Amino acid sequence: MKKIDAHAHIGSFGGWANLRINADELIEQMDKYEIEKTVLCSTDEKTNTDTLGAFKKYGGRFIPLVYLNPYDGEHAVEMLYEYVREHGFAGIKLNPLKQAYVADTVMLDPIMSAAEELEIPVFIHSGHPPYSLPWSIALLAERFPGVKVVMIHMGHGHGVYIDAALKMARRYDNIYLEMSGMPMSSKIKEAYDTVGADRIMFGTDAPFHHPTVEIQKVLTSGVSEHALEDIFYNNAARLMGIV
Repeated sequence: MKKIDAHAHIGSFGGWANLRINADELIEQMDKYEIEKTVLCSTDEKTNTDTLGAFKKYGGRFIPLVYLNPYDGEHAVEMLYEYVREHGFAGIKLNPLKQAYVADTVMLDPIMSAAEELEIPVFIHSGHPPYSLPWSIALLAERFPGVKVVMIHMGHGHGVYIDAALKMARRYDNIYLEMSGMPMSSKIKEAYDTVGADRIMFGTDAPFHHPTVEIQKVLTSGVSEHALEDIFYNNAARLMGIV
């Protein structure tokens, strides 16, 4: 079955994570597990050139996101326009937890306004207090209904946050869910059935999770064969303009 990984990284994550993967290694992993394309970002706003290099080397295998930090102000917006218009990047990656801002901060307004103008989605880390909780991401999505907001990890490892991610996505139809790192396979089916058949996507969060683990969560979720095709491929393809 064809797959698009809706969330992966290249680069080195030091400190507590002590993980790393480069573009060549990621391609090898993709080939082994029949992942046709990967929505890719680097480790932070300082390493977007790594994503650019991988995109240039492997072309259509990667769908690149520009990693932005709202504390950079106008420079972040300038970087966004440069990477989208000059280099063909297809979306934005935000991580409130890593960079210590609450997800609905007004600092993000210039970035979100630019995303709306450029008609590109915003991928945002979710699931860790106090910065990246589903309720705060929902307030951001509410403020920018014209921007498609992908709640990465759909609440992550906490049951209350997973439940909140589903509730917020049901309330706001511009919220999409990506399921890497979220341990409850049943919630994948619940998202497909109650949020929308087109708003839940497979992802790995490479190098943090192994494809076999993330694939099995989808396969054991209890969805139909057609739903598997949507979750593994069709939904990400539609969101990113591949089909």
